[in-house]
Amino acid sequence: MQQVAQNYRSGQLAVLDVPLPSCRAGGLLVRTLYSLISTGTELMKVNESKMSLLGKARSRPEQVAKVLETAAQQGPVSAYRKAINRLDSYTPLGYSLAGVVIEVGRGAEEFSVGQVVACAGNEFALHAEVNWVPRNLCVPVPDGVPATAAAFSTVGAIAMQGLRQAGPQLGDTACVIGLGLVGQLLVQLLVAAGIRVVGLDVVPERCSLAEAAGALVAAAPDSEGLRQVEGRLAGISAGRGADQVFLVAGGSDSSPVQLAAHLARDRATIVDIGKCKLDLPWNAYYEKELDLRFSRSYGPGRYDPTYEMDGVDYPAGYVRWTERRNIHCVLDLISAGAVDPGPLVSGVFPIGEAESVYDRLSTGSLPGVGFLFEYPATEALPQTPPPGAIPRRSAEPRPGAQVARHPGAVRVGFIGAGNYASSMLLPHLARMEGVQLARVATSRSLSAVNAQRKFGFESTSTDPDAVIGDTDITAVFVVTRHSSHADLVCRALEAGKEVFVEKPLALFVEELDRILATVAATGNDRLMVGFNRRFAPLLTTLAAQFGPVREPGLLRYLVSAGPLSPDSWYADEEGEGSRFVGEGGHFIDTASSILSSEPVEVSAVGTGHAQDVQVVVRYANQSLATISYTTDGHPRFPKETLDLSVGRRSAQLENFRRVSVWTGRRRRVSRVFTAPDKGQRAELQAFLQAVRTGEPMPISLASLASTTRATLAVPASLASGQPEKV
Repeated sequence: MQQVAQNYRSGQLAVLDVPLPSCRAGGLLVRTLYSLISTGTELMKVNESKMSLLGKARSRPEQVAKVLETAAQQGPVSAYRKAINRLDSYTPLGYSLAGVVIEVGRGAEEFSVGQVVACAGNEFALHAEVNWVPRNLCVPVPDGVPATAAAFSTVGAIAMQGLRQAGPQLGDTACVIGLGLVGQLLVQLLVAAGIRVVGLDVVPERCSLAEAAGALVAAAPDSEGLRQVEGRLAGISAGRGADQVFLVAGGSDSSPVQLAAHLARDRATIVDIGKCKLDLPWNAYYEKELDLRFSRSYGPGRYDPTYEMDGVDYPAGYVRWTERRNIHCVLDLISAGAVDPGPLVSGVFPIGEAESVYDRLSTGSLPGVGFLFEYPATEALPQTPPPGAIPRRSAEPRPGAQVARHPGAVRVGFIGAGNYASSMLLPHLARMEGVQLARVATSRSLSAVNAQRKFGFESTSTDPDAVIGDTDITAVFVVTRHSSHADLVCRALEAGKEVFVEKPLALFVEELDRILATVAATGNDRLMVGFNRRFAPLLTTLAAQFGPVREPGLLRYLVSAGPLSPDSWYADEEGEGSRFVGEGGHFIDTASSILSSEPVEVSAVGTGHAQDVQVVVRYANQSLATISYTTDGHPRFPKETLDLSVGRRSAQLENFRRVSVWTGRRRRVSRVFTAPDKGQRAELQAFLQAVRTGEPMPISLASLASTTRATLAVPASLASGQPEKV
């Protein structure tokens, strides 16, 4: 299918052929009829992408701060590579469309195939032929409302939320500064609400549109236009000024906020809907005691994953107008004729012409307010067989199954290609001889295309079964969110694949038991977990210089993990497990490797901070490992430090940059002066060697299971307050 996307690094905008999205639970597959171009938000993004790297940095200082923190932890080269990897990717455009439901996911049965819906969301309602959209971002279109009008409903909800933030009352006066797409819809909504409206915009045609929609006067913000607006405003407000002023303008100057203060009455409300510069004239705002409010997108629920992704609605008695109800309200007003997007349609273009349309909009050679993309009127058909059509390996017991050798090129399939896979695994695999990147499957279409473009995959999909069921693929990499690991591992083992899965192997003991039962039933034990640290060059140096551990040792591992960003999926503890369950296997496996033993008992104590934990692991050889995991340390403090003492020998690892070993009378120090190497390349080479030769996997299944059980014992010990046996 076709989708509009942009490379943020180069600024290139293109119409790409991408795989169809799969229909996931909680949402719908929607075949797009019309999608609306946001001439404000989207053009701002398009123009920003054409800036130099320095210009991009200046426009997004919060991202620069993250890069600097990464540089302090991992070195400037690694930070630069990660930043460029994010920049040099295609990102989607669009967030408002109307289309036809072609498939309904579990949990969204209120919708039906063939139903016309309006959809929202800059991650879901994209300029693409088919989109998967969560149920709370879909609204049925009333009979009689054309799809061209319904495509405006999300942008209408932005205007609606701005109106609700102002709280106007019947008979109030309002001024709308900025009469672009959102401003025009806001004028119509205010008029429908019985509010007397005046407007300001630099484009005469927009002023005429606003007056045709019911504005009493709309003019340019020059001396003559201001006299007209001020005069009319004084006449309808008895000289008091506007009760509400709406800032719906963009730009880098602060004239809109100065105009707002000038036109507002004493103690008026000013609502910022657009993205203009907010250098407030303090005296003017103070003397009138103006109430400045912000309007966030489509309404309550926006940016809340529980509402948008999980479909959990807010009770109307507590939150009357959510983003979905705002969209519904806009559609009802369109159906009743109180709002009419028709006059705002300045052009309708085939999706294939998107590149030229954006170029003309950027240069100003395509005047107008509202522009729509239209899509081919063909039914979307699946590009990959449905799950039930994929033949799976029999789960009949096969004791003594032979291990296959794959001496030629290893054909690899990836399920998931997120930031970790794209920065830490795939760059190594793409440069290794004897590896063919056959197919990649991701939940989002563009993610698969980005992976194909960067690393050379032969084909793409959004269906994991397209990888698992491909008989030409030897090794399957599972690099998805934690909650999916165990199920995908079992399915890949059943299909006879060699499996590499990122940590954690499982989130619950029951999931681990299912994996082990699958191994027993199929005879396929070809499983590797991405515990890469034991393969790190400095750790292997430590082990070689330190010598074998033949008596009980003491190991201390301090992990300064740092805080998560609020929107990180790692923060979804209920769905994806705690942070320690997700990451702690790394540290337990590293300790097991160094101490040459397996864990037998785990004790954990928490602090007042939800994710901070102190873990003591007792090993079969009576060694002890203490793992201190903190999320509240300084962001530039080294992430990982390890100290080891055994039999009058000591060693210290400092964030994979330096290792010191004290034995006898000597102290030996090894350093790296490039980015810290945590062993990903070496672990991949070891895994591929095992795949080619049929040799045992680099880490035994028993050790993988033991590490996973010890990791899962941490939350159990926190809950019970007692040590937990492994």
